[in-house]
Amino acid sequence: MNQDLQTPQAQAAYGRTSVLATNSVIRNTYILLALTLIFSAATAGFAMITRAPMLNVWLVMIGYFGLMFMTRALRNSAWGILSIFALTGFMGYTIGPVLNLYIANFSNGSELVLYAAGSTGAIFLALSAYALSTRRDFSYLGGFITAGILVAFIAAIANIFLHMAGLALVVSSMFVLLMCGYILYQTSALINGGETNYIMATVSLYVAIYNLFMSLLQILGIFGGNSRSR
Repeated sequence: MNQDLQTPQAQAAYGRTSVLATNSVIRNTYILLALTLIFSAATAGFAMITRAPMLNVWLVMIGYFGLMFMTRALRNSAWGILSIFALTGFMGYTIGPVLNLYIANFSNGSELVLYAAGSTGAIFLALSAYALSTRRDFSYLGGFITAGILVAFIAAIANIFLHMAGLALVVSSMFVLLMCGYILYQTSALINGGETNYIMATVSLYVAIYNLFMSLLQILGIFGGNSRSR
C-alpha cells in the first residue's frame, strides 16, 4: 500500500474523495443522458414532421459506428460532448421514419409508440433504481451480455436478407433481455468505479435505451398492432 494511505485518517480521506468522484460521475452521466434523450427526441420529431425517408440500414450502421468511434476517441476532451450529441441526434433522426411507419400502417400506431416509450422509461428507471439502491455488483454479467449482443447482432444482420418474422421476434426479445441486463451492468459499473468516464457511461446507457425502445416497439407491433389493411 502507498505510504501516504497507511494511516486511518489518510484512508478515510481517500475513501471520501473516491466517493465524491464516483457521485460526480453518476450525476454528470444522468444529466448528460437526460440532455441527449431530449435532443434525440427533438431530432426524431424533426424527422417525423419533415417526413424524412427511411435511411438505408447500412448507412445507419456506418453513421452509428463512425460516430461511436469518434465519441470514444474524444471522450476525454470537450469535443466528446459535441460528438455524443452528434451520435444521439443522428440515432434520434433514424427513429423518426420508423415512428411514421408505425403510425401510418397501424390504426393504433400512436398508442404502440407511446406504450413502447412509457415501458422503456419505466424499465430503465426501475432497473437503475434497483442497481443504485442495492449497490450490487453486476460485473459478472459482462461476458454473457457481450456474447449475447454479438449473437443477436449477427442474427439481425442475417434477417436483413432472410426477412423472417419469427427471427425478427426472437432478435427483438433477445435485445430486450440483453439491454435490461446491460442497464444493470453499466449502472453497477458507475457505482463501483468500473466506469469513470461519464461520456462513455452516457453513450452506453443511451444505446441500451435506444435498443430497448426499438425492440419493444417491434414486439408490440407484432402482437398488438392493428393493421390498417385489415
